[in-house]
Amino acid sequence: MFELKQLHSFLVLADELHFGRAAERLHMTQSPLSRQIQLLEHTLGFPLFKRNNRSVQLTPAGQAFRAEARQILSLAENAVSVARRHSQGQAGLLRMGFTAGSSYRHLPRLLAYASKELKDLDIVLEEMVTVQQVEALNANQIDMGLGRQQPSQQELDGLCMAREQLLLALPERHPLTGKTSITLDDLRAEPVITFSPKDGFYFYALIDSIFRSHNLQPRYVQHVSQIHSMLALVSAGLGVALVPETAEALHFEGVTLRRLKMPPVHADLYLIWKKSNTNPAVQSFVQMVRKRARLPQSRQ
Repeated sequence: MFELKQLHSFLVLADELHFGRAAERLHMTQSPLSRQIQLLEHTLGFPLFKRNNRSVQLTPAGQAFRAEARQILSLAENAVSVARRHSQGQAGLLRMGFTAGSSYRHLPRLLAYASKELKDLDIVLEEMVTVQQVEALNANQIDMGLGRQQPSQQELDGLCMAREQLLLALPERHPLTGKTSITLDDLRAEPVITFSPKDGFYFYALIDSIFRSHNLQPRYVQHVSQIHSMLALVSAGLGVALVPETAEALHFEGVTLRRLKMPPVHADLYLIWKKSNTNPAVQSFVQMVRKRARLPQSRQ
């Protein structure tokens, strides 16, 4: 079987139709070039050139072989390029879990960055709550996650992608919407819609701790797992809710979002991954995020 370097020599000679000029382009002398062409012709079983002391011409078979040889070399070069991009994490497949709330603002931003900087990387998304993401990462079912909890396991690593303040969601005709300043104490008698302690434990625990730190016993009337579900219940007048500020991106009809007068409490969003993951795309994605995203300061 012929070698790729023989094809390359053949193509250069086919362009130049002169052994001296072709050898110069190939940075070799005429003798090894002539030997390579002879070996190629011997392997193929037919002549590629008509040559005499004055000229070198392609045979009809050589003309036909020229186009195919170009395609073979192009495919070989492309194969190397594709493999290199995969090895560097610039191409391939990245499986990513995400919470529904992260899809309102933060996930689209990350995907926009990736479409520009990692164009050959296919990202497969799967919506799941943070606890499920951690389980899937440990089971190697996903490569990365976009969740609410800071990685607490030694096997996991992460970046804080966003720090969001909590907002008060009120039905648009609620009496509190007319107040200039709203405090937690104003919610003492209000029915509260909150997150599920199972599927939304991060927010459930955060919100409950806010109330209890102000010596308030919240009257929870509904527990749901998604922000848009909470806003729908607020819109229906079933209660009030504390939601992360990404809820503003939903522009939910019938709901008014207000800031509470209290020390700021943040809900963090983390990009998380397993340290031992061997997919090169993981570190490429992390490097892209570090470069492009405006990351918040880490907690001290």
